[in-house]
Amino acid sequence: MPEVTGTVADAFEQRIREHEERWLSPLAVRSYETRGRSREEEEECGVRTPFQRDRDRIVHSKAFRRLRGKAQVFIDPRGDHFRTRLTHTFETAGISRTVARALRLNEDLTEAIALGHDLGHPPFGHTGEEALDAALGRRFGRGFRHNEHSLRVVDVLERDGRGLNLTAEVRDGILNHTGPVEPETLEGKIVRVVDRVAYINHDIDDAIRAGVLAPDDLPAEEIDLLGETGSRRIDSLVHDLVETSSRVGDIAQSDEVGRAMLNLRAFMFERVYLGAAANEQRRIATETVNQLFDHLVDHPDELPPDRPGDLAQRATDYLAGMTDRFALAWR
Repeated sequence: MPEVTGTVADAFEQRIREHEERWLSPLAVRSYETRGRSREEEEECGVRTPFQRDRDRIVHSKAFRRLRGKAQVFIDPRGDHFRTRLTHTFETAGISRTVARALRLNEDLTEAIALGHDLGHPPFGHTGEEALDAALGRRFGRGFRHNEHSLRVVDVLERDGRGLNLTAEVRDGILNHTGPVEPETLEGKIVRVVDRVAYINHDIDDAIRAGVLAPDDLPAEEIDLLGETGSRRIDSLVHDLVETSSRVGDIAQSDEVGRAMLNLRAFMFERVYLGAAANEQRRIATETVNQLFDHLVDHPDELPPDRPGDLAQRATDYLAGMTDRFALAWR
Protein backbone atom coordinates (compact mmCIF):
# COMPACT_ATOMS: atom_id res chain seq x y z
CA MET A 1 0.00 0.00 0.00
CA PRO A 2 1.21 3.57 -0.54
CA GLU A 3 3.28 5.01 2.26
CA VAL A 4 1.17 7.30 4.44
CA THR A 5 2.81 9.66 6.86
CA GLY A 6 1.59 12.56 8.93
CA THR A 7 0.66 13.61 12.42
CA VAL A 8 -2.35 11.31 12.69
CA ALA A 9 -0.91 8.24 10.96
CA ASP A 10 2.36 8.33 12.86
CA ALA A 11 0.62 8.31 16.24
CA PHE A 12 -2.53 6.31 15.44
CA GLU A 13 -1.51 2.85 16.64
CA GLN A 14 -0.01 4.16 19.88
CA ARG A 15 -3.11 6.21 20.63
CA ILE A 16 -5.37 3.21 20.02
CA ARG A 17 -3.24 1.02 22.26
CA GLU A 18 -3.34 3.58 25.07
CA HIS A 19 -7.08 4.14 24.69
CA GLU A 20 -7.82 0.41 24.79
CA GLU A 21 -5.74 -0.10 27.92
CA ARG A 22 -7.73 2.66 29.63
CA TRP A 23 -11.16 1.70 28.33
CA LEU A 24 -11.42 -1.99 27.44
CA SER A 25 -12.14 -4.79 29.87
CA PRO A 26 -9.20 -7.09 30.65
CA LEU A 27 -11.27 -9.79 28.86
CA ALA A 28 -11.43 -7.87 25.58
CA VAL A 29 -9.26 -8.60 22.54
CA ARG A 30 -6.80 -5.77 21.86
CA SER A 31 -6.82 -4.51 18.30
CA TYR A 32 -3.08 -4.86 17.80
CA GLU A 33 -2.73 -8.23 19.52
CA THR A 34 -4.43 -10.29 16.83
CA ARG A 35 -3.15 -13.83 16.24
CA GLY A 36 -2.42 -12.99 12.62
CA ARG A 37 -4.05 -13.08 9.21
CA SER A 38 -5.14 -16.08 7.18
CA ARG A 39 -2.60 -15.82 4.36
CA GLU A 40 0.11 -13.29 5.03
CA GLU A 41 0.93 -10.51 7.42
CA GLU A 42 0.47 -6.96 6.20
CA GLU A 43 1.84 -3.55 6.96
CA GLU A 44 -0.52 -1.78 9.37
CA CYS A 45 -2.83 0.96 8.14
CA GLY A 46 -2.15 4.42 9.52
CA VAL A 47 -5.79 5.25 10.29
CA ARG A 48 -7.55 1.91 10.86
CA THR A 49 -7.06 -0.95 13.27
CA PRO A 50 -6.72 -4.51 11.90
CA PHE A 51 -10.35 -5.23 12.79
CA GLN A 52 -11.56 -2.05 11.10
CA ARG A 53 -9.75 -3.16 7.96
CA ASP A 54 -11.48 -6.55 8.16
CA ARG A 55 -14.84 -4.82 8.52
CA ASP A 56 -14.18 -2.67 5.45
CA ARG A 57 -13.05 -5.63 3.36
CA ILE A 58 -16.23 -7.51 4.24
CA VAL A 59 -18.51 -4.55 3.44
CA HIS A 60 -16.78 -3.98 0.09
CA SER A 61 -16.95 -7.65 -0.91
CA LYS A 62 -19.22 -8.98 -3.65
CA ALA A 63 -20.68 -11.58 -1.29
CA PHE A 64 -21.80 -8.83 1.08
CA ARG A 65 -23.58 -6.94 -1.68
CA ARG A 66 -25.42 -10.09 -2.75
CA LEU A 67 -26.97 -10.43 0.71
CA ARG A 68 -29.60 -7.86 -0.25
CA GLY A 69 -30.98 -10.37 -2.76
CA LYS A 70 -31.11 -13.34 -0.37
CA ALA A 71 -34.18 -14.19 1.68
CA GLN A 72 -34.29 -13.98 5.43
CA VAL A 73 -37.66 -15.75 5.75
CA PHE A 74 -39.85 -14.80 2.78
CA ILE A 75 -38.64 -15.38 -0.77
CA ASP A 76 -38.77 -12.24 -2.92
CA PRO A 77 -41.63 -10.80 -0.83
CA ARG A 78 -44.13 -8.31 -2.25
CA GLY A 79 -43.44 -5.45 0.10
CA ASP A 80 -40.73 -2.92 0.73
CA HIS A 81 -40.32 -3.51 4.45
CA PHE A 82 -39.52 -7.21 4.73
CA ARG A 83 -36.05 -8.14 5.92
CA THR A 84 -33.43 -9.63 3.66
CA ARG A 85 -30.24 -11.37 4.67
CA LEU A 86 -28.54 -7.97 4.38
CA THR A 87 -30.89 -6.13 6.74
CA HIS A 88 -30.61 -9.03 9.19
CA THR A 89 -26.84 -8.61 9.04
CA PHE A 90 -27.04 -4.90 9.77
CA GLU A 91 -29.43 -5.45 12.67
CA THR A 92 -27.17 -8.13 14.12
CA ALA A 93 -24.14 -5.85 13.79
CA GLY A 94 -25.89 -2.92 15.46
CA ILE A 95 -27.16 -4.92 18.43
CA SER A 96 -23.83 -6.73 18.79
CA ARG A 97 -21.93 -3.47 18.88
CA THR A 98 -24.25 -2.15 21.60
CA VAL A 99 -23.57 -5.22 23.75
CA ALA A 100 -19.82 -4.99 23.14
CA ARG A 101 -19.71 -1.34 24.17
CA ALA A 102 -21.72 -1.97 27.33
CA LEU A 103 -19.32 -4.76 28.33
CA ARG A 104 -16.23 -2.76 27.29
CA LEU A 105 -15.25 -5.34 24.70
CA ASN A 106 -13.76 -4.67 21.27
CA GLU A 107 -16.53 -3.09 19.18
CA ASP A 108 -14.61 -3.23 15.89
CA LEU A 109 -13.93 -6.94 16.22
CA THR A 110 -17.56 -7.61 17.17
CA GLU A 111 -18.85 -5.58 14.23
CA ALA A 112 -16.57 -7.27 11.71
CA ILE A 113 -17.70 -10.73 12.84
CA ALA A 114 -21.36 -9.72 12.69
CA LEU A 115 -21.06 -8.22 9.21
CA GLY A 116 -19.34 -11.34 7.89
CA HIS A 117 -21.26 -14.08 9.65
CA ASP A 118 -23.77 -14.86 6.86
CA LEU A 119 -21.66 -14.23 3.76
CA GLY A 120 -21.87 -17.91 2.86
CA HIS A 121 -25.62 -18.28 3.23
CA PRO A 122 -27.21 -19.73 0.08
CA PRO A 123 -30.42 -18.39 -1.46
CA PHE A 124 -33.83 -19.03 0.14
CA GLY A 125 -32.80 -18.75 3.77
CA HIS A 126 -32.65 -21.82 5.98
CA THR A 127 -34.72 -23.81 3.51
CA GLY A 128 -32.07 -23.24 0.86
CA GLU A 129 -29.36 -24.32 3.28
CA GLU A 130 -31.19 -27.55 4.12
CA ALA A 131 -31.84 -28.28 0.46
CA LEU A 132 -28.21 -27.72 -0.55
CA ASP A 133 -27.03 -29.89 2.34
CA ALA A 134 -29.35 -32.68 1.21
CA ALA A 135 -28.33 -32.34 -2.45
CA LEU A 136 -24.65 -32.58 -1.55
CA GLY A 137 -25.34 -35.65 0.55
CA ARG A 138 -27.35 -37.29 -2.20
CA ARG A 139 -24.79 -36.74 -4.97
CA PHE A 140 -21.46 -36.73 -3.12
CA GLY A 141 -21.94 -37.86 0.46
CA ARG A 142 -20.99 -34.43 1.77
CA GLY A 143 -22.76 -31.76 3.77
CA PHE A 144 -23.24 -28.00 3.71
CA ARG A 145 -23.26 -25.54 6.60
CA HIS A 146 -23.52 -21.83 5.88
CA ASN A 147 -21.08 -20.87 8.64
CA GLU A 148 -18.40 -23.09 7.13
CA HIS A 149 -19.11 -21.67 3.70
CA SER A 150 -18.92 -18.12 5.07
CA LEU A 151 -15.35 -18.86 6.08
CA ARG A 152 -14.62 -20.26 2.62
CA VAL A 153 -15.98 -17.07 1.06
CA VAL A 154 -13.63 -14.83 3.01
CA ASP A 155 -10.65 -17.19 2.85
CA VAL A 156 -10.83 -18.35 -0.77
CA LEU A 157 -13.61 -17.08 -3.01
CA GLU A 158 -13.42 -13.32 -2.68
CA ARG A 159 -10.89 -11.26 -4.66
CA ASP A 160 -10.79 -13.81 -7.48
CA GLY A 161 -9.50 -16.61 -5.29
CA ARG A 162 -7.14 -14.59 -3.11
CA GLY A 163 -9.56 -14.19 -0.22
CA LEU A 164 -9.82 -11.22 2.12
CA ASN A 165 -6.86 -12.21 4.35
CA LEU A 166 -8.83 -11.55 7.54
CA THR A 167 -7.55 -11.79 11.09
CA ALA A 168 -7.81 -15.05 13.03
CA GLU A 169 -10.28 -13.58 15.52
CA VAL A 170 -12.75 -12.45 12.86
CA ARG A 171 -12.45 -15.77 11.01
CA ASP A 172 -13.07 -17.71 14.22
CA GLY A 173 -16.16 -15.63 15.00
CA ILE A 174 -17.58 -16.11 11.51
CA LEU A 175 -17.02 -19.87 11.55
CA ASN A 176 -18.39 -20.44 15.04
CA HIS A 177 -21.35 -18.03 15.14
CA THR A 178 -23.43 -21.22 14.99
CA GLY A 179 -22.70 -24.91 15.34
CA PRO A 180 -21.20 -27.07 18.10
CA VAL A 181 -18.05 -25.02 18.77
CA GLU A 182 -18.17 -21.69 20.56
CA PRO A 183 -16.01 -18.76 19.40
CA GLU A 184 -12.71 -18.27 21.18
CA THR A 185 -13.38 -14.59 21.93
CA LEU A 186 -16.12 -12.94 23.96
CA GLU A 187 -16.70 -10.68 20.96
CA GLY A 188 -17.49 -13.73 18.84
CA LYS A 189 -19.77 -15.11 21.53
CA ILE A 190 -21.75 -11.86 21.48
CA VAL A 191 -22.53 -12.32 17.78
CA ARG A 192 -23.46 -15.96 18.36
CA VAL A 193 -26.20 -14.93 20.83
CA VAL A 194 -27.27 -11.70 19.14
CA ASP A 195 -27.75 -13.44 15.79
CA ARG A 196 -30.66 -15.29 17.39
CA VAL A 197 -31.90 -12.21 19.25
CA ALA A 198 -32.10 -10.36 15.94
CA TYR A 199 -33.63 -12.97 13.69
CA ILE A 200 -36.24 -14.27 16.13
CA ASN A 201 -37.64 -10.80 16.71
CA HIS A 202 -37.49 -9.41 13.20
CA ASP A 203 -38.86 -12.66 11.80
CA ILE A 204 -41.85 -12.33 14.14
CA ASP A 205 -42.34 -8.80 12.81
CA ASP A 206 -42.16 -9.98 9.19
CA ALA A 207 -44.47 -12.94 9.83
CA ILE A 208 -47.11 -10.62 11.31
CA ARG A 209 -46.68 -8.21 8.40
CA ALA A 210 -47.18 -11.10 5.96
CA GLY A 211 -50.30 -12.31 7.75
CA VAL A 212 -48.70 -15.64 8.68
CA LEU A 213 -49.02 -14.75 12.38
CA ALA A 214 -51.31 -12.50 14.38
CA PRO A 215 -50.00 -10.76 17.51
CA ASP A 216 -52.34 -12.88 19.66
CA ASP A 217 -50.73 -16.07 18.29
CA LEU A 218 -47.46 -15.40 20.11
CA PRO A 219 -46.89 -17.44 23.30
CA ALA A 220 -48.28 -15.40 26.17
CA GLU A 221 -45.80 -16.30 28.91
CA GLU A 222 -42.76 -15.39 26.82
CA ILE A 223 -44.35 -12.19 25.55
CA ASP A 224 -45.31 -11.14 29.08
CA LEU A 225 -41.70 -11.60 30.15
CA LEU A 226 -39.89 -10.07 27.17
CA GLY A 227 -42.34 -7.49 25.83
CA GLU A 228 -45.19 -7.08 23.38
CA THR A 229 -43.21 -5.40 20.59
CA GLY A 230 -40.00 -6.36 18.82
CA SER A 231 -38.15 -3.34 20.14
CA ARG A 232 -39.18 -4.10 23.73
CA ARG A 233 -38.16 -7.73 23.40
CA ILE A 234 -34.78 -6.82 21.96
CA ASP A 235 -34.28 -4.27 24.73
CA SER A 236 -35.14 -6.89 27.37
CA LEU A 237 -32.84 -9.47 25.81
CA VAL A 238 -29.95 -7.03 25.45
CA HIS A 239 -30.21 -5.76 29.02
CA ASP A 240 -30.35 -9.32 30.34
CA LEU A 241 -27.38 -10.34 28.19
CA VAL A 242 -25.29 -7.39 29.36
CA GLU A 243 -26.11 -7.74 33.06
CA THR A 244 -25.72 -11.52 33.16
CA SER A 245 -22.48 -11.47 31.15
CA SER A 246 -21.01 -8.76 33.36
CA ARG A 247 -21.83 -10.76 36.46
CA VAL A 248 -20.41 -14.12 35.29
CA GLY A 249 -17.46 -12.87 33.23
CA ASP A 250 -18.62 -14.62 30.07
CA ILE A 251 -21.31 -14.07 27.45
CA ALA A 252 -24.46 -15.53 28.94
CA GLN A 253 -28.18 -15.04 29.42
CA SER A 254 -30.11 -15.58 32.62
CA ASP A 255 -31.89 -18.94 32.79
CA GLU A 256 -35.36 -17.38 32.66
CA VAL A 257 -34.74 -15.03 29.75
CA GLY A 258 -32.61 -17.51 27.81
CA ARG A 259 -35.34 -20.13 28.13
CA ALA A 260 -37.97 -17.64 26.96
CA MET A 261 -35.90 -16.80 23.89
CA LEU A 262 -35.44 -20.48 23.01
CA ASN A 263 -39.17 -21.05 23.44
CA LEU A 264 -39.87 -18.19 21.02
CA ARG A 265 -37.38 -19.72 18.58
CA ALA A 266 -39.12 -23.11 18.82
CA PHE A 267 -42.48 -21.41 18.27
CA MET A 268 -41.16 -19.72 15.11
CA PHE A 269 -39.87 -23.00 13.70
CA GLU A 270 -43.22 -24.66 14.35
CA ARG A 271 -45.47 -21.89 13.09
CA VAL A 272 -43.37 -20.00 10.52
CA TYR A 273 -40.13 -21.62 9.34
CA LEU A 274 -41.66 -25.12 9.10
CA GLY A 275 -45.32 -24.17 9.34
CA ALA A 276 -48.03 -24.95 6.81
CA ALA A 277 -48.18 -21.34 5.61
CA ALA A 278 -44.62 -21.62 4.28
CA ASN A 279 -45.09 -24.99 2.55
CA GLU A 280 -45.35 -23.54 -0.95
CA GLN A 281 -42.29 -21.34 -0.53
CA ARG A 282 -40.32 -24.29 0.88
CA ARG A 283 -41.40 -26.44 -2.04
CA ILE A 284 -40.27 -23.85 -4.59
CA ALA A 285 -36.96 -23.28 -2.81
CA THR A 286 -36.20 -26.98 -2.40
CA GLU A 287 -37.07 -27.84 -5.99
CA THR A 288 -35.03 -24.92 -7.30
CA VAL A 289 -31.93 -25.86 -5.33
CA ASN A 290 -32.18 -29.52 -6.32
CA GLN A 291 -32.72 -28.76 -9.99
CA LEU A 292 -29.89 -26.26 -10.04
CA PHE A 293 -27.43 -28.48 -8.23
CA ASP A 294 -28.14 -31.50 -10.43
CA HIS A 295 -27.91 -29.40 -13.57
CA LEU A 296 -24.58 -27.86 -12.57
CA VAL A 297 -23.11 -31.22 -11.63
CA ASP A 298 -24.32 -32.80 -14.87
CA HIS A 299 -23.15 -29.82 -16.97
CA PRO A 300 -19.87 -28.70 -15.39
CA ASP A 301 -19.03 -26.68 -18.49
CA GLU A 302 -21.62 -24.14 -17.28
CA LEU A 303 -19.70 -23.52 -14.05
CA PRO A 304 -17.27 -20.59 -13.81
CA PRO A 305 -13.97 -22.06 -15.07
CA ASP A 306 -11.69 -20.32 -12.60
CA ARG A 307 -13.20 -21.55 -9.31
CA PRO A 308 -10.95 -23.73 -7.10
CA GLY A 309 -11.98 -27.19 -5.94
CA ASP A 310 -13.45 -30.38 -7.35
CA LEU A 311 -16.82 -30.60 -9.10
CA ALA A 312 -18.86 -30.85 -5.92
CA GLN A 313 -17.14 -27.82 -4.42
CA ARG A 314 -17.38 -25.72 -7.56
CA ALA A 315 -21.10 -26.44 -7.94
CA THR A 316 -21.63 -25.62 -4.27
CA ASP A 317 -19.69 -22.38 -4.47
CA TYR A 318 -21.64 -21.20 -7.49
CA LEU A 319 -25.07 -22.14 -6.16
CA ALA A 320 -24.45 -20.81 -2.65
CA GLY A 321 -23.44 -17.46 -4.08
CA MET A 322 -26.69 -16.97 -5.98
CA THR A 323 -29.40 -14.53 -4.95
CA ASP A 324 -33.01 -15.71 -4.81
CA ARG A 325 -33.96 -14.05 -8.09
CA PHE A 326 -30.90 -15.35 -9.91
CA ALA A 327 -31.67 -18.90 -8.76
CA LEU A 328 -35.36 -18.63 -9.63
CA ALA A 329 -34.46 -17.38 -13.12
CA TRP A 330 -32.83 -20.76 -13.78
CA ARG A 331 -36.10 -22.67 -13.25
